[in-house]
Amino acid sequence: MTKIRQWTIDGIGPQNLTISEGRMDDPSGRDVLVRTEAVSLNYRDKLVLETGMGLPLQFPFVPASDMAGVVEAVGPGVTRFKPGDRVISTFSPGWIDGTNAGNARNPPYRTLGGFYPGVLSDYLTFSEDWFARAPDSLDAAEASTLPCAGLTAWFALIERGHLNAGQKVLIQGTGGVALFGLQIAKAHGAEVFITSGSAEKLHRARSIGADHGFGRENWVETLYGLTADYGADHILEIAGGANFGEALKAVAVGGHIHVIGVLDGFEVSGPVGPLLLKSPTVQGISVGHRRALEDLIRAVDVSGIKPVIDHRYAFEELPEALAHLDRGPFGKLVIEF
Repeated sequence: MTKIRQWTIDGIGPQNLTISEGRMDDPSGRDVLVRTEAVSLNYRDKLVLETGMGLPLQFPFVPASDMAGVVEAVGPGVTRFKPGDRVISTFSPGWIDGTNAGNARNPPYRTLGGFYPGVLSDYLTFSEDWFARAPDSLDAAEASTLPCAGLTAWFALIERGHLNAGQKVLIQGTGGVALFGLQIAKAHGAEVFITSGSAEKLHRARSIGADHGFGRENWVETLYGLTADYGADHILEIAGGANFGEALKAVAVGGHIHVIGVLDGFEVSGPVGPLLLKSPTVQGISVGHRRALEDLIRAVDVSGIKPVIDHRYAFEELPEALAHLDRGPFGKLVIEF
């Protein structure tokens, strides 16, 4: 039995993070053994470390959900991969296509780095169904950003939103999901509006394709002015909380509000008038299924989309990366092995 490095916590709280020794399990059945090359961090990883998010974490717990790596060995029942294949993880293991499992009382939320163990480990032994083939056009660090941030933006705008060329897309912020939304929207011929509290980040967003960038203060009125009161066909609602009410004011008649983030809280609120009169589609987005991830991977290879990585950290630098996550990166943060 080979010993491996992994980041773990033995109790809730990032102060409990430590590099510990794990074991490498040989694959059996339909399992594959994958050598991890890169792990990208999400805001959710921070929430899980700090609060547990009400999840049944099994201690010692390995955090994080998004990785890229290379298949080292396969079980006798594996048909989708062979040793040497480059792969990325799927955020919701077992959600292949269609409607996810769960019910009204217990909605689906069985993900890596939560209900299931995470991926901050030298090696992983998981079912072949929990992986997708990595894009040919991206390195490991870039590929590791697709399973959550990339797929969330794709699932909102393309899988659920059916974005059309010429439509107007309003995106809040310049984090991982936001910048994927920007790039995906531009690749589909949309006009993109970005909000941020940082002039420097707005400048950088314009440099990768944003048509318009403006501050968060009175952003709805700014949008009205830029669109002759039309509004936005699609809004990536990443803030949550009372900001949902601003999205209801900003959305075009018959438009789409994709509810993604909880930065301003887990309760949303807003006026019912615009909701009734404009009849927008309000779509909750909880990342997406493997088939949509595979669609995104093909689109990345064809379109040339390159994930925006703010900084690449070494394996031992996870605490520094989490501190950077607190400060608000431009795009993604990646741990390289």
